[in-house]
Amino acid sequence: MAASPPVLPEPSGSVMHDLAAFRQAVRSGGPPKDGIPSIDRPHFVAAEDAGLADEEIVIGLYLNGEARAYPQRILVWHEIVNDEVAGEALSITYCPLTGTALGFRRGDTEFGVSGRLVNSNLVMYDRATDSEWPQMLGGAIAGELAGRGLEEVRLFWTTWGAWRARYPETRVLSERTGHVRNYRHDPYGSYVPLRGYYRPDSGRLFPVMHDDSRLPPKAPVFGLRAPEGAVAITLEALSREAVIDVALGESTYTIIHDPGLETGWAYRNSEGEAIDHDALTFGATGIEGPGMAALEPVHGFEAMWFAWAAFYPDTELIGVAP
Repeated sequence: MAASPPVLPEPSGSVMHDLAAFRQAVRSGGPPKDGIPSIDRPHFVAAEDAGLADEEIVIGLYLNGEARAYPQRILVWHEIVNDEVAGEALSITYCPLTGTALGFRRGDTEFGVSGRLVNSNLVMYDRATDSEWPQMLGGAIAGELAGRGLEEVRLFWTTWGAWRARYPETRVLSERTGHVRNYRHDPYGSYVPLRGYYRPDSGRLFPVMHDDSRLPPKAPVFGLRAPEGAVAITLEALSREAVIDVALGESTYTIIHDPGLETGWAYRNSEGEAIDHDALTFGATGIEGPGMAALEPVHGFEAMWFAWAAFYPDTELIGVAP
């Protein structure tokens, strides 16, 4: 049997104190186990051969000098790509029902699609132990590794035009997946322009553990989860404020807007550094500028509001009038 994935004592920003509640919330998503097939032997093409429009959504990865782009219109049919980048074995995961893209170190195993959901979110399973991992938790709720967390790798939800401008040498996931799918059609609607399931005010398909009406259900937020708590920021507020400092418990976190990729970067700001957005530069390896060396990168990602609130019901929300 293949070795287990590399695991942490608990997930980042753990809410795993009640595994039974998560197990009781599991629902069938319709397809059986592996009915949505992961891509286990991915092929890539050069940027100039990708055939993507600038406005198309891609999920980007930059690791140890290598850049990869995974078109959303391919991932919507597969949800998981078991890849190897810069010598590291990774699982690139995307849940269309919650709009979340997260990367995980997978070690010597692979991840597959279980066909099950929690809070509408993809439940993965690892092929070494058959443990079940809700993607947004990054932690196992059932199986041999229940209660343990996965090592996460930052992915970027952005457009092809923005990603290629930042990473012109990027490689792009090819439609040569080994499966017959119509990669020009999204079964849920479209992100460009927004329609169908992806509209912010459209209804979700499955029940959730906690409901929060402070935002339309599928409004996108940038979220940060940490041992001290969780915070979600509307993308409008992130763009407007550019730098947002948040107190969680006794810790301060700083979220910085990236105007090129139209996303956020999150940091633990232990020394209370004041960051001047106008003095920052955004490049292939991240953000540089005064005060940045004192900040510790932490994981943040974009999600549909209903899903973020369902997993992190005590979350702070920034960008909505009280």
